[in-house]
Amino acid sequence: MSFKNFQFHPQINTGIIACGYTTPTPIQKKAIPPVLDGHDIFGLAQTGTGKTAAFVLPLLQKLIIGPRKKPRALIVAPTRELAEQVHNNIEQMAKKTDLKSVVVYGGVSKFSQTRTIRAGVEIIVACPGRLLDLVNDKIVSLNAIEMLILDEADHMFDKGFLPDIKRIIRLLPEKRQSLVFSATMPKEIRVLVEKILRQPVTVQVEHTLPASTISHTLFKIAKEQRTALLKNLIHKHDMKSTLVFTRTKHKAKSLALQLVKSGYSATSIQGNLSQPKRQKALDGFKEGAFKILVATDIAARGIDVTGISHVINYDLPDTIETYTHRTGRTGRATKTGHAFSFFNTEDTKMVRLIERKLGKKIRMERSPEFVADAKRRVPVKKKSTPLGASKKRKPATSHNKNRCTWSKSLVLA
Repeated sequence: MSFKNFQFHPQINTGIIACGYTTPTPIQKKAIPPVLDGHDIFGLAQTGTGKTAAFVLPLLQKLIIGPRKKPRALIVAPTRELAEQVHNNIEQMAKKTDLKSVVVYGGVSKFSQTRTIRAGVEIIVACPGRLLDLVNDKIVSLNAIEMLILDEADHMFDKGFLPDIKRIIRLLPEKRQSLVFSATMPKEIRVLVEKILRQPVTVQVEHTLPASTISHTLFKIAKEQRTALLKNLIHKHDMKSTLVFTRTKHKAKSLALQLVKSGYSATSIQGNLSQPKRQKALDGFKEGAFKILVATDIAARGIDVTGISHVINYDLPDTIETYTHRTGRTGRATKTGHAFSFFNTEDTKMVRLIERKLGKKIRMERSPEFVADAKRRVPVKKKSTPLGASKKRKPATSHNKNRCTWSKSLVLA
């Protein structure tokens, strides 16, 4: 099957070719036809499956006929990074059409966003807070919206956007087409779907499993030795593009600084950064100026970087869904990827849950260069002690043939 089967407008087909799309992904095969037919959609799909094109392409097909220079489609996203990603994809796919898109979110000046809206746009990609600000300022009106799309709806609930989403929906025309896409399906999502979708078509594509193109490896190691192990892994595997996840903003910043001091091309992205600095770090990673990006989970769903070779969980996440979102940054578009995860005894339960979800045991790596003594020990025969001679006590050692311990000094080598 090819994209020609969908019979898109020639100008949209030109954009598809320019993006390098040839064969539709499973989510695109299942979602595009009912969206084109005007049905409401509830889509369940993991990250990296091509769902953005699954709703953008039929959206463009719908908007290419009709009035111009007024908002007719609204896409709501939970993070600035994801909003930018969707907006950039729209610009690529709509390049040969005269359809215009604007992205709006907080943390930056309203001026350029306001200017673009007043110049005339058909598509708004927005984070909830800034969108409501613009509506209150009477800069934008939502009374002509024909299509509403909620992207990463489960993440909206994680960030507490439900009240804002309800306010936005009350501002929209009742007669519209609505699409909701989510990676997971908590109770709140079910309630939302029942309220805003009318007889929806459900599209589901392995939404709870990491892509089969990703290999998974575990490293059991103490927290204080993880930075040294990380450096060793980066050097050993000659990683070209690596995304490292930490639990806290402070750790993301300090870890990136430690890597830079050690001569690695690294940067960080986390919630304390201003939007221009976050965008600069993300753009630098995309363009290859930085080979390593250290991030908190703010980046787990908002990074669309081609060719990420490795994802490293410096800290294991708290949920299986987050593990899926993190590791989904690699192994995209049928390419192979690698996920390395550091853990200790406290994380054993989460490791078992991840293995259960994957349906297999994860390979445990214990490379010789990370153990206390990388050299092979040769057994030495005990010398007999002459009668009456005193025995000399050997100094105590933490290493024996039945136990190996992690060595901070050798990891640093």
